[in-house]
Amino acid sequence: MKVDGNGQGKILTQDELRRLFTEGFLTPRDRALFGICLFSGCRVSEALALQTTDIKSGAITFRKCTTKGKHKTRIVDIPPGLAAMLGEYQPKAGAMFPGMRGVTERLTRFMADKILRDACKRIGVEGVSTHSFRRTALTQMSSAGIPLRTIQEISGHSDLGTLQRYLEVTPEQKRKAVSVIGF
Repeated sequence: MKVDGNGQGKILTQDELRRLFTEGFLTPRDRALFGICLFSGCRVSEALALQTTDIKSGAITFRKCTTKGKHKTRIVDIPPGLAAMLGEYQPKAGAMFPGMRGVTERLTRFMADKILRDACKRIGVEGVSTHSFRRTALTQMSSAGIPLRTIQEISGHSDLGTLQRYLEVTPEQKRKAVSVIGF
């Protein structure tokens, strides 16, 4: 868990996610931004770099020039929950998350972090960072039995070792793992 900017961002529970998206985030823009981070497993910087033209035909395109390693472009399908959030948020053409007129072209990571901190304060959750949505998404996929190679394609990790550091092993997963042993 993240404390004073140190450590890994908390993996959010279903209840915490529900409360964040219903009570914590106050605007369709904020729900869309963090919805993209959650439903695509992307980094907040990748979501902030999106253009309105990167979202079409039921998919989000993360251009290689905006990804961390700049290795390759990723295309992630938009599930119904995210489609609903995006439907409520209708930005003008250009940056998906524009900044303040005349100050910044797009919303900054600093501002996204502040939005998240304020939302978490409203619902009383600690240890959350912008990276929590990425960690939560990747852990949920792993817990659902999605093959690591598939998760790697969605997340854009260049190697499985790096990806595995994101994944949290739950007590339930450990119980399930040892329950299959026997003869």
